[in-house]
Amino acid sequence: MSNDFNQESRELVIGLDAGGTRTRAVLAAAADGRVLGEGAAGPGNALTVPLPRLTDHLAEALARAVPESARGRVGAVAGGFAGATGVAEDDPGRLNALTALTAALRRLGITTGSIGISSDIEAAFASAPGTPADGLALVAGTGAVAMRITDRRCTATVDGDGWLLGDDGSGFWIGREAVRAALRMADGRGGPTALAGAVGRTLNLPREVLPGGRGPGAPPAGPGASHGGPGPGVTLGSPGPDAAPTAVAGDGPVTWSLADREAYRRHLLPVVMAEPPTRLARLAPLVAEAAREKDPVAGAILDEAAGQLTDTVRALAPQSGERVVATGGLLGPGGPLTALLTTRLQALGLTLDWVADGCAGSVALARLLL
Repeated sequence: MSNDFNQESRELVIGLDAGGTRTRAVLAAAADGRVLGEGAAGPGNALTVPLPRLTDHLAEALARAVPESARGRVGAVAGGFAGATGVAEDDPGRLNALTALTAALRRLGITTGSIGISSDIEAAFASAPGTPADGLALVAGTGAVAMRITDRRCTATVDGDGWLLGDDGSGFWIGREAVRAALRMADGRGGPTALAGAVGRTLNLPREVLPGGRGPGAPPAGPGASHGGPGPGVTLGSPGPDAAPTAVAGDGPVTWSLADREAYRRHLLPVVMAEPPTRLARLAPLVAEAAREKDPVAGAILDEAAGQLTDTVRALAPQSGERVVATGGLLGPGGPLTALLTTRLQALGLTLDWVADGCAGSVALARLLL
């Protein structure tokens, strides 16, 4: 087949969803969007992944989605990229995405006359039924951000400021709150919560330092324990750092000695600090599980997270009746914040419309390019 672009022979399109965790590519029929092939590879954030690696990840995902025999029939490619959040065409994220995608397509011999670059959130918004052009988009996964979309482009952004400055109500935020609740229980500032044991087990802390880990009558752990252990267990709300609070374990309340609480802190802090901060997002399911078991501390964390996301949406000055297209694991079917946020948004006259990711939107945007 000639390399000259022949519109009539280009009956295929490619949609890409390049996020902070993985890159997905979908090959689809241009006529009806029917999926014909899929592939996945590593992270595709256009700002944080170096260009050579970004190109490799895109090429890998594309190679898995598009058979060699079909590569000459691709008429348009559209990619939604994390990090490509600027409106201007000279936005660094958009430029990096275009450079890497062009190189990946060239490497595979995919020649196409149309390449579209959008943010992963713009692509997710376009994934909603009817491929909407205007409305509000909300992402609540590892991070959290809301955008106003006008004519399929972001025109206003709220939050998405990263783990250090923002991402309020995100999976990272929930995971961090779980660790804080565990530390506050251990140092005497917070009440009993199952999160202390759950966080410790997930991070592979020694069993003996966990709440109830030593069992009744076991000697306290840690240096200086022979100089006298803490007093008996006390009820919730008893003051003083020397008190041994009644902790919560799988088989009910147990006493957590002062020495073991100190050892818990000494083990927990280095483990948390040694990992990238956003890894705390993996602790969010622990909070959801504890909340289902009626742990009040976990329930309060989820309630506050839903409130934070509501504030993020409210900052976009939504009009009653506007659709809010949401994506991210916290808001999907059965997601820990779905019911809480839905109730709050309904009070604002808004309806939550969840999509799995931006692949369907990218395919739709690629078809529009034709």
